[in-house]
Amino acid sequence: MPAGSSDSIPDGGCDPRHYRTVLFYGAEAFARIRAARVAVFGLGGVGGHAAVNLARSGIGALHLVDFDTVSASSLNRSAFAGPGDVGRPKTDVLAEHLGRVCPDVAVTVTEAFCAQETLPHLVPADGPDRPDLVIDAIDSLNPKVNLLVWCREHGVPVIASMGAAGKADVAAVRTGDLFASTGCALARHVRSRLRRRGVAAGIPAVWSIEPGDEVRADAAKELGDEAPAPQLRGRVRHTLASQMTIPGVFGYGLAALALDLISGRTRP
Repeated sequence: MPAGSSDSIPDGGCDPRHYRTVLFYGAEAFARIRAARVAVFGLGGVGGHAAVNLARSGIGALHLVDFDTVSASSLNRSAFAGPGDVGRPKTDVLAEHLGRVCPDVAVTVTEAFCAQETLPHLVPADGPDRPDLVIDAIDSLNPKVNLLVWCREHGVPVIASMGAAGKADVAAVRTGDLFASTGCALARHVRSRLRRRGVAAGIPAVWSIEPGDEVRADAAKELGDEAPAPQLRGRVRHTLASQMTIPGVFGYGLAALALDLISGRTRP
């Protein structure tokens, strides 16, 4: 063991991998993290980072939901996939990765498109499969709004990611109530549609105030388009410029908000 390192198990017993997390949150709060079940919708650059962060932080159970497969062009921002995974379902690839690095996390997967008709199955209103919290990392407008409205109507806590594509300034990333967000075109469209459906506050979110985000010639089409997989909905999604840094920051921001809510931690 290198000089100065300390991997001894703390008093009371704890997997050494979680020792520093227990020190950060405290034993009681960490027990809540271990008991929690979180559903992550969308396993791209943002959702993949969020799921890996939660697993490494000791979350008890993860439900991974995505309809898509790993593409070569998405590898530049993936937290878990490599060239050999291209063409495979994202849900399966991430579940295998978490099985290797976080074997104590109970992982379930659903390869499905998030739509009005699938939401009762994906986010049960009651019963043992009801999640304690939902993370929305969907990059298409209508499925995102449907998920947020469903969670609010059924009392399921939900945290949402806004647009990370085309961004580069880490200092411009913000967290807070979605309805207090500024400078993000996707957030503006989401807020407008949520208000029309009776939701006007109370959704924690991550966004960026950096100018020049999704609103480009091709991205503008994305905002009004469900952008599903061609084999499911007959449409072709538009490709958005992106690199790894900001999607990763968004994913870690979502995970931090989730862990705060689950653990009961109050931020300074």
